[in-house]
Amino acid sequence: MENTKILLIIEQCNPEWSSVPFQGYCFYEQISRHVNTTLVTHARNKDALERLHPDRDIAYISESSFIKKYYAFVERFSKINGRVIWPIYHTLTYPIYHEFNHLVYHHFNKLVIRGHYNIVHVITPMMPRYPAKIIKACKRTPFVIGPVNGGVPFPDGFKDVAKREFANFNFLRAIGRFIIPGYRETYEKAHHILVGSTYTLKLIKDLFNIENHKVKIFYENGIKESFLHNDKKSDLESKNRTEVHLLFVGRLVPYKGADILIDALYKLEESIQHKVFLTIVGDGGERTALEQQVKRLELQDKVSFTGWVQQQETLKYYRSSDVFCFPSVREFGGAVVIEAMANGLPCIVVDHGGIGEYVTEKTGFKINPISRNFVVQELKKSIEILVSDRALLHHMSLQAVQRSKEFTWSSKAQKILETYQELMQAAA
Repeated sequence: MENTKILLIIEQCNPEWSSVPFQGYCFYEQISRHVNTTLVTHARNKDALERLHPDRDIAYISESSFIKKYYAFVERFSKINGRVIWPIYHTLTYPIYHEFNHLVYHHFNKLVIRGHYNIVHVITPMMPRYPAKIIKACKRTPFVIGPVNGGVPFPDGFKDVAKREFANFNFLRAIGRFIIPGYRETYEKAHHILVGSTYTLKLIKDLFNIENHKVKIFYENGIKESFLHNDKKSDLESKNRTEVHLLFVGRLVPYKGADILIDALYKLEESIQHKVFLTIVGDGGERTALEQQVKRLELQDKVSFTGWVQQQETLKYYRSSDVFCFPSVREFGGAVVIEAMANGLPCIVVDHGGIGEYVTEKTGFKINPISRNFVVQELKKSIEILVSDRALLHHMSLQAVQRSKEFTWSSKAQKILETYQELMQAAA
């Protein structure tokens, strides 16, 4: 595919940031190793990208002075007591994306119409609620969108958490599907759609009546090969300790469920509780309440809070732990689960959204989010099983590493290249 030319539209693409911008960059970095790419991204990513790729074919789209002022307004208006109301934030920031989307079309539509590119692929935004105007120019050029993921509701048993996360504003997503210009056209005319969870797959197929061959599961999260840890790390004797180290990594916000994990730790059988220690890596608005919960339950000698740490330092905690506990009740992707598996940690997760699809019966435990009490009890049971059965813990550790190899960025890029090849052959 040396002569293949790909137009990659990745509005959020930054090697120095986390979450979606970093994922967008990883896709770009790997795909560009194998095919000729023109990257189109926002100007906010320019400094970081040019530090690594000063000679690459990258087009930077700048925003107008009005949009800069408007963004400052959105930043203030979409917060309550310092907390971002995400449904309102995403709704109000749409005009910012709209300008980017329009300018991409303005700069590249003639090249696409003339057949300058073999494939046009929009990777970010990853939420399935944004149109791509460039599809209007893709009459003869295959158009790919994704991986997209989102729209996952809160479980019925967690209405209190949903309220604390301002889920009552989620109706704005549905309204947007009807009023945003080009939204239906983007998905109905796309030649191929990559989606990051079974829920989102069903959502898109139901909304747009998409044919099965045009849409497939493709998880958006990945890991660097350097995250893979292939030694027998679950063998506690090799660490010269008998204590089982539990780990939580994530923002300390209501839906991530760190409070659920602390309650499960408190309810462990006394003989088991003496054998475990929990490290909570991350920070957020719930930290003070979580620390008070630990103090109230007299678990100060069993729980440690690290606060926010750099990703490389997070790797240190993965590699010094034994079991990953992540009872998040509404997770689209959950890259931390893949990172934990890559370091040989059996994972205990809530089976709702993407993370329930990452973990298999060979690599951990999945809990049905029936209610908070149910998740606490099942989390308790799962921890007790792994602490009591070191052979099972060791076996799941090895299987977790094997499972995570499917999520390396190089492996994911190869699958995308195969999709490109199939689309180009069909269009020939």
